[in-house]
Formats: sequence, C-alpha cells, structure tokens
Amino acid sequence: MVERTPFLNFFTHLILFVGFVFCVAPFAVVAIAASHNLRDVNDVPMSLLPGSDFWVNIKTAWVTAGLGPKLLNSFIVAGGVAAGKVIISALTAFAIVYFRFPGRMFIFWLIFVTLMLPLEVRIVPTYAVVANVLSPYQAILDVTGFSWLIEKLSGVQVSLNLGLLNSYPGLILPLVATATGTFLYRQFFLTVPDELTEAARMDGAGPLRFFIDVLLPLSRNNMAALGTIMFLWAWNQYLWPLLITTDQSHAMAVTELKQLIPNVGGTPEWHIAMAGTLIVMLPPLLVVVLMQRWIVRGLIATEK
Repeated sequence: MVERTPFLNFFTHLILFVGFVFCVAPFAVVAIAASHNLRDVNDVPMSLLPGSDFWVNIKTAWVTAGLGPKLLNSFIVAGGVAAGKVIISALTAFAIVYFRFPGRMFIFWLIFVTLMLPLEVRIVPTYAVVANVLSPYQAILDVTGFSWLIEKLSGVQVSLNLGLLNSYPGLILPLVATATGTFLYRQFFLTVPDELTEAARMDGAGPLRFFIDVLLPLSRNNMAALGTIMFLWAWNQYLWPLLITTDQSHAMAVTELKQLIPNVGGTPEWHIAMAGTLIVMLPPLLVVVLMQRWIVRGLIATEK
C-alpha cells in the first residue's frame, strides 16, 4: 500500500521547481539579453522584459563570427569524438571482460587512472605529438643509431614528419580515448549472463560476431547515453581547438565567440555576444532534449 503524504509531495515538487528555476534562469537571461539593443543591455540592472531586436542581433552575430561553417566544424568534431569514444570504449571493455590474458586487470586500472589526467594536464605532450605524429619513431631511430646508419649508407637524411595541426584528425583523435566509457561498458558487460555467451559459442559465433550481433544490440542504450554525453563534452571544448587551429577553416563555433567581444578599448556589445552564445548552445540543447530518454535508460536501465 502506498501511503499518501500531501505535504511531502508538495515539498518535493517545490524543490524540483526551485531547481528548475535555477537551471532555466541562465538561458532566460541570455535570451532576453540577446533581444535588447546596446543601450538597454548595458543598463544596470538590465531589464528582464524581452526587447525587439532579437532577430537583428542573431543575424549580426551569425555574420560577424561566421558561425555557419564554424557550426559545421563543431558538428564534425563532436560527432567524430562521440563515435570514436563509443567504438573504442566498447572494444576496450570487450577485450578486458571476455578475453583472459595476463595483466588485463592491471591494464584496466591503468586506463581508469587516466581519469585523473584530463587533457589540460597533458596538453603540452599532446600538442607535440599532434604537431608531428611520427616524432616518437624519429626519436627511436635517432637513439638506436639507425638514422645515422641510413644516412651513412645511402646519403639520405631520415626526417619523419606528419603534422595534424589545422585538421579534423588533429582535433578528433587526441580526444577519443575515454576511461569513463570503458568503465561504463565494462560494468554493463559484466552483467550479461554467461549462458548467453555459452549459447553464442555453441552456435559457432566467434568473438567478433558475438560482439557485433549480441553485445552491441544489448548495449544500444549505453551507446546512446555515452555518445550524447561525449558529444556535449566535445562540442564545448575550448582550449584544444583554440591551441591547434590557426586556420579559420577548421575553427569551431565555441572558440569563435571571442570574435563578438571587442578588444581593449572597444564598446562591449553584449547583446550580440549573447545572441551568438544562444546560437552556439542551441544544438547541444536540442541533442539533450531529443536524447533524454536514451540517456536515462543508458545510465540506470538493467534489462537484458
């Protein structure tokens, strides 16, 4: 029997409403500021009533920051990072759970420890690798003396160089590995009944077929949840795209918002900046709204 507690229900809904207001308030302020003109947006305090210049500000922000191609770049990078993280995490967790090899748990904990090493901590070595992907191989040839030997025998100086700056692979590849996704998939694979594995083996299914035909369909909720979370994470990346993109053809929308804020001495056109911010945050907001059910299922569902 479910006990009726009207006061507790009211108190719970009140807490939810307060939380909703705190979550929606920043979006409302951005939208209202994007509808004002320069004078009204700089009033202290700013009016919380919508203005009449919303679409003018949206158009100005779109043209000034060149957000069209920048949004396309953001979609490509965020989609590539999300897909790469889902695929690599699933394969890594599959190998750790279903293959028996020495040191597999040690490898898993090494992967898990990388949660304490965000991109900002390893930004310098990561940049060095992306600037020249073949630099480790060049160092090995130099240390072992093979580059000197090749130069002496053939007269050809070995200089391996492959840069990924200002490219989609350079933006995507350093971000695709994730310990969070590996842990999420491992915990899910551990809950798959052993009888299912034995049945697939009796039917003659190899490891790859079992992974594709059995595990991936079962983990579609996890894939959707992880892909959505990682899409949002990649979309909001600022430091890494800002560091490796000097060519505007590969710039991302988040980094280009700085074009809407004037340098020292200029007049801050916050209404234009807020309009640009509204444009940039709209795609991930739509993704969250459309994928909300899948996110919840992927994080809490346990049905097989």
